[in-house]
Amino acid sequence: MWDLITALGLVLAVEGILFAAFPDAIRRAMYEASQSPRDRMRAVGIVCAIIGIAIIWLVRG
Repeated sequence: MWDLITALGLVLAVEGILFAAFPDAIRRAMYEASQSPRDRMRAVGIVCAIIGIAIIWLVRG
């Protein structure tokens, strides 16, 4: 459970840094994402989830 809370904290920290450092780029990226087709968004989400699970699997053994 502590690992999950730590991971969520890390996600918030990284996203917060990105939003603070590059607000215009984040705004453009959000606009581009909102204009993307639903199937592309779903595919990107699935690929990111698979990559994330693979990284966890490799690190945790």
